[in-house]
Amino acid sequence: MGKIISIVNQKGGVGKTTTAVNLAAAVGLQGKKVLLVDADPQGNSTSGYGISKKDGAPSSYEVLIGECRAEAAVVTTQCKNVSVLPSSMNLAAAEVDLIEIEHRESCLKTALAALREQFDYIFIDCPPSLGLITINSLNASDTVLVPIQCEYYALEGLSQLMASVRQVKRLYNPTLEIEGIVLTMFDGRLNLTQQVVGEIKKYFAGKLYKTAIPRAVRLSEAPSYGMPIQYYDKRSKGCDAYNQLGKEFLKRNRRA
Repeated sequence: MGKIISIVNQKGGVGKTTTAVNLAAAVGLQGKKVLLVDADPQGNSTSGYGISKKDGAPSSYEVLIGECRAEAAVVTTQCKNVSVLPSSMNLAAAEVDLIEIEHRESCLKTALAALREQFDYIFIDCPPSLGLITINSLNASDTVLVPIQCEYYALEGLSQLMASVRQVKRLYNPTLEIEGIVLTMFDGRLNLTQQVVGEIKKYFAGKLYKTAIPRAVRLSEAPSYGMPIQYYDKRSKGCDAYNQLGKEFLKRNRRA
């Protein structure tokens, strides 16, 4: 049965979607069947795989509110072993629509249940907020992966996020665990970077990935071409970092 991982950070601009897109591609290249669920109304994971967010095509919005089966919305990409459940602008209305639905916190969990047998890993790119869509994602997941930028405010955000994860675990999903923390936009030359790393190690020693994602121009360019970094520039340091992260992710999961 496939493992479901929410990629979450309520702070925008920390490399959350970049990690979702490129980690999914890296794991796919390692021979695992991967589904990337774009649960962010901005739809950047969708466009990151070159998928058009055209009106009328089923998306995570229809899946979430029960108008469409998840299988019918899945798009097979040209990237090895990777499929995407795309987002659309309609998803922005889901927070309001879900209020009317019974067991609204479990809609995504119910929808994805049928897909667990078809994929080894299902990654959910969550919105940069802690609203009903993120609660649905956490409730549907086995674990949580947190990309975190090496800056002071990131630590404050991390403590808020962990409090939310604990609350979802207590109320809805008692088996929810932390998959790991990934350092993004990493520059080891900066004193602040070292301070942030030290603080994270103090509280989350066993959860911090050894692989850190550097600041890289090619990583920023790849989405505009609708490709993960592995297919845009496989010689770039960003590609190397995400491939290493994919291997480390799979190694941890073999050990688990």
